[in-house]
Amino acid sequence: MTSAHAPLPAARILPLDALPAEYRRSAVAIGNFDGMHRGHQALLDAARSEAKVHGTPSLLLTFEPHPRSVFRPDTPLFRLTPIEAKARIAAAFGLDGIVVANFDQEFSKTSAADFVDRILVRQLDISAAIIGHDFHFGHDRQGSPAFLAHEGLRRGFTMSVLGAVMDDHGVAFSSSRVRQALESGAVETANAELGYRWFVSGTVQHGDKRGRELGYPTANVRLPSDCGLALGIYAVTLTRADGSVHPAVASYGRRPTFDNGAVLLEVHVFDFNEQLYDETVAVTFHAFLRSEARFASIEALIEQMDQDSLDARRILAAAGPGTALDQRLAGIAPTVRVAPGEPIR
Repeated sequence: MTSAHAPLPAARILPLDALPAEYRRSAVAIGNFDGMHRGHQALLDAARSEAKVHGTPSLLLTFEPHPRSVFRPDTPLFRLTPIEAKARIAAAFGLDGIVVANFDQEFSKTSAADFVDRILVRQLDISAAIIGHDFHFGHDRQGSPAFLAHEGLRRGFTMSVLGAVMDDHGVAFSSSRVRQALESGAVETANAELGYRWFVSGTVQHGDKRGRELGYPTANVRLPSDCGLALGIYAVTLTRADGSVHPAVASYGRRPTFDNGAVLLEVHVFDFNEQLYDETVAVTFHAFLRSEARFASIEALIEQMDQDSLDARRILAAAGPGTALDQRLAGIAPTVRVAPGEPIR
């Protein structure tokens, strides 16, 4: 699990208002794509197939920040796949890039007709649009799949509408179900819904070195404030920028035995003594071990940490390589988070 290989780069993140000429006439999957779950993946596959037919690049067009955070700023949204995670998954599907439309109040007033004319035709000059059956766009969601199909005939691009993708029980895959699973610690359920093991990316920060004093040095990663993952202990793997993958146990929480402070992801990598400070890593979640707890003594905490490590090692040893998508993601380099308000690279 620890062997290194030369990782491929994530899909290129492209600004909508300065799209390089070589990406024009692309086949474009359009949507929010939070989660990049199995339903979304059907759109990515279709975009790649359309691009092959047209002999063009394949792109994903998405919106940042998520429109719900603009319309309901007082209700934080647990973002499952920030833009850097989307770029990693898009690369695993063979897409050439991600185009990001900066979504704000002004953009939200764009009419459906203007969205087609200004964005799809003039800025992207698309050859094909691929959307889900429930995708609507433009001010007040006036743009429907039927409207986009009509505009495609008139403006010279093809349009494909994909139906809902169902699980074995006939229920459509959804981002809401993934959020609910992760919020309750049901990692395996979330991963089954996604079709890959959920992961986060970030830069390793300096901490207070308390873990080292306990015999469990950790790589500390601050996740976005909107992260709704259940507080607790997890069996995880850590992927470095060089492509090496390492088994680990992680705590996501407030450290109630000590300071009960800000929520932090602390990752103890097994049998590892290298420095990770300032390195961009991806942490992939395999299983939830237990909820966060306050211990009466340091000795009791260390005893539990020893047991957590044994449990994590056992789970990871039996985990296997995961799905085909998990195996492709293992070959894609972790990427740096694009902060809200930061210009898209």
